[in-house]
Amino acid sequence: MPNDTTHDGDQLELAERHALRRVAGMSTELADVTEVEYRQLRLERVVLVGVWTSGTLTEAENSLAELAQLAETAGSEVLDGLIQRRQSPDPSTFVGRGKVAELRDAVIASEADTVIADGELSPSQLRNLEQEVKVKVVDRTALILDIFAQHAKSREGKAQVELAQLQYLVPRLRGWGETLSRQAGGRAGGAGGGVGTRGPGETKLETDRRRIRTRIARLRRDIAGMRVARDTKRADRNRHGIPSVAIAGYTNAGKSSILNRLTGAGVLVENALFATLDPTTRRAHASDGRDYTLSDTVGFVAHLPHQLVDAFRSTLEEVAEADLIVHVVDGSHPDPAAQVRAVREVFADIGADTIPELLVINKVDAVDPETALLLHSDWPDAVTVSAHTGTGIDALRAAIEDRLPRPAIDVKVIVPYIRGDLVAKIRARGEVLALDHLEDGTHIHARVDEGLAAELTSFAR
Repeated sequence: MPNDTTHDGDQLELAERHALRRVAGMSTELADVTEVEYRQLRLERVVLVGVWTSGTLTEAENSLAELAQLAETAGSEVLDGLIQRRQSPDPSTFVGRGKVAELRDAVIASEADTVIADGELSPSQLRNLEQEVKVKVVDRTALILDIFAQHAKSREGKAQVELAQLQYLVPRLRGWGETLSRQAGGRAGGAGGGVGTRGPGETKLETDRRRIRTRIARLRRDIAGMRVARDTKRADRNRHGIPSVAIAGYTNAGKSSILNRLTGAGVLVENALFATLDPTTRRAHASDGRDYTLSDTVGFVAHLPHQLVDAFRSTLEEVAEADLIVHVVDGSHPDPAAQVRAVREVFADIGADTIPELLVINKVDAVDPETALLLHSDWPDAVTVSAHTGTGIDALRAAIEDRLPRPAIDVKVIVPYIRGDLVAKIRARGEVLALDHLEDGTHIHARVDEGLAAELTSFAR
């Protein structure tokens, strides 16, 4: 491929992504859950708050810096960030009582309209913290869900994100005053309530929860139907013995850039977290003629919300059922080892921890020589590349080809010249060990899959 340093691929969706970007969050005050959009919270001016429970201060600061990146990706302006050292998050307000007052002062001083917590808050923590700081409070999970909702493009991706949002939303529905009442029940009707106001009744929140659960059930059915098409395509590749390679790793590590370099796919590349949600699969050709597929997958992140792992399980199966995982790491990140640990935790969650892994350290063009030596000493078997400049891409391609599974059955055949289609199949699906063009046909010694071996039985020599 040409060594083009001006862009990655054709950037087919980048202009559209920028044109459609909007600032949105999640609203829990629903007018009608069957019609409203669930992300109506403005995330414009935010203050971040984190609780440092373990590890070093640097690790805690890196986590808050990542939260700032997430907030900016969602369209926010980060004004301030606070970290509190505690053995565990406060069960009432996430941060301690004294820290709440300090957080409130920071919100007033910066004129922020939202607080984002670096963790998943329980419904009571969310409510209590909101009452104390007097502005909207969003946790890390809601923020990631919002980014996914902004970036989802395919029908399947949108359905998966909506499912994750609704699963997160159900226990956090809340309202105030009159908005809660649809019909009073029991003594709530009281004197003066009149006929029709007494009885079991149903609050607005109960109605919303019922409607959301109905919507969740429908989304699960829709996603299951979409999964059938994905499974059919995967089964077709497996039937034809085409090895699959999944490019996985931390968000913004450069997975899409590497796919573009390897295949010229023209996949969207953007310096933002979770730019890729909809997986892209492209066919590639090894130097020995064999075909294999490369799939770009959704990026992972530390403390990836379990709702997303559940909703995106059918997509993540591209990783779990691959023959090889190309695990991309951002070498320029302050703590790449933490990223590797976070990604491998997700691998374990989806049953992909037993699949062969090729570690790739990307962005070496942005790393100083001393750091490059440290990375090499930590991961001596890793391939170092720069998807931006093209450095190391040929070595990566060779490393992938070397780790592709070898066809199982050894065959020696004489293929008549009129059956050039069989020769093409052997080249694409098998490993050619020797080939000679003789008078009676093409003599081939190769290793092939079981299906192709059966097809070649009549040509054995």
